[in-house]
Amino acid sequence: MRIRAGYNISFNCLTPTPMVLMLNVHPDREKDLETPDTLTTSPNVRTRFYLDCYGNRCTRLFAQPGPITLSSDFIIHDSGEHDPVVPDAKLQDIDFLPDEVLVYLLSSRYCEIDRMSTMAWQLFGHTAPGWERVQAIVDYVHDRIEFGYHHARPTKSAFDAHEEQRGVCRDFAHLAITLCRCMNVPARYCTGYLGDIGVPPSSSPMDFSAWFEVYLDGKWHTFDARHNRPRIGRIVMARGRDASDVAITTTFGTAILTQFDVVTDEIEEEAQPIAVNG
Repeated sequence: MRIRAGYNISFNCLTPTPMVLMLNVHPDREKDLETPDTLTTSPNVRTRFYLDCYGNRCTRLFAQPGPITLSSDFIIHDSGEHDPVVPDAKLQDIDFLPDEVLVYLLSSRYCEIDRMSTMAWQLFGHTAPGWERVQAIVDYVHDRIEFGYHHARPTKSAFDAHEEQRGVCRDFAHLAITLCRCMNVPARYCTGYLGDIGVPPSSSPMDFSAWFEVYLDGKWHTFDARHNRPRIGRIVMARGRDASDVAITTTFGTAILTQFDVVTDEIEEEAQPIAVNG
C-alpha cells in the first residue's frame, strides 16, 4: 500500500519565536519513504535537526515576526495490514525488563499513577497479566470516555479525563497508559498519522492521532483506546512518556495558529492491463 501524507500548518508570530517541531516520520519508518519527508517553511528559514532522548527526529528553527507556514508532502509505503493482535503475549517480570523500558512504568506529566493505582487494581487485578489485561483496560477506557474535539484541553491529565469522562485521542491514550503502568505494564505514548483507511467515512476524520504501545514478551505492541479496533496505515512520528514529550510544535514566543491541514490518504493504484495471447 502507498499512502500520501503531509500537512500545512501556519502561525502568525507576534515576536521572534524559536520553535521545536516533531513533524517528521519516526526514524524507524524512514526506510518506507518513497519520496522524502522534507519539512519546508514559507518564508524560508534555516532549520537544523537532532534526535531526542527517545529517538525522535526534531527540527529547530527561529521564526521572525509575521506569518510562517510549515509544510510537507510525501509518499510512504505501508504493509496494508491491520495492527497485529497477539492474545497470548505475556507480561514480563519487572526484574527482567530492559533498563530503557523501566521509564515507561513511572508517573509522568499527564499520567498520575499514584492517584489511580488502587482503582486500577480493583478494576483489573482479576485479569490475566498480559494481552488480556491490556485489552480489558482499553475496553474500559473506550467505554468510559466520550470523544469530542471540543473536549480538548492542554492541561487535562489521565485522572481528569477519567473523572470528566470526555476527551480527545490524547486523553484516551493517557488514561490507558496510566492504568497499564498502575498494573506494572510498561506503556508509552505515540503520535503520528492515522488516516481513515479501511474504515467507513467518519464525521470526525482522523489524520494526526495519538495511540499507545505496551511492552509484552520482549516486544512493543500497538493499542488504540480511542478506536478500540486494529487499524491500517499508522505512521509513527514520535514516542515518549506522554504528550509532553512529543508535542508536534513547541513555540517559545507568542505564535497564533492560523491554519492546520493534514492529509493521510491511500493512493489508489491503477489497474494494469492484462495481456492476452491470441
